Amino acid sequence: MKKLILCVLASSALAAPAFAALPVGSAAPTFKTEASQAGKEFAYDLSAALKKGPVVVYFYPAAYTPGCNAEAHAFAEATDDFKKAGATVIGVSHDNIEQLNKFSADTAYCSGKFPVASDVDGKISTQYDAVMKFGTRQVSSRTSYVIGKDGKVAFAYMANDPSKHVELTMAAVKGLK
Repeated sequence: MKKLILCVLASSALAAPAFAALPVGSAAPTFKTEASQAGKEFAYDLSAALKKGPVVVYFYPAAYTPGCNAEAHAFAEATDDFKKAGATVIGVSHDNIEQLNKFSADTAYCSGKFPVASDVDGKISTQYDAVMKFGTRQVSSRTSYVIGKDGKVAFAYMANDPSKHVELTMAAVKGLK
């Protein structure tokens, strides 16, 4: 119930789109963290992922909340298209790894198609200026970045409405060619 309230509050607080704070062309902060794909934990390293191509790093408030569920499902549906364009996707939230193990494997949402990373302490979200607060609680804001193979921000977008994140990040990835 708390997560449902969190998403409702986030929807009303961030209804209008805005640009994320990390400017295009700036160096993207690298990070290593626990992640899960298809329910299996592993160590995720952004630097290693960038050696293979561009990476879409999308931040979301919490697994198993309406907007986050819709966004994860949309990214899962588009994963093959991102791969065809040479990019990978990773979702990042403040959820713990146990919650992400379930969410990453859930066929209604991530379907094991892409990893989701744990940022329990909020360090990654803070580095990417992808945070919002509710009282004393900090969560990731709905912010998407495309990081080029060169490690620089190629695209940044922040809007609580999850409907445009996949479309806009896909266009940015295709524009890298």
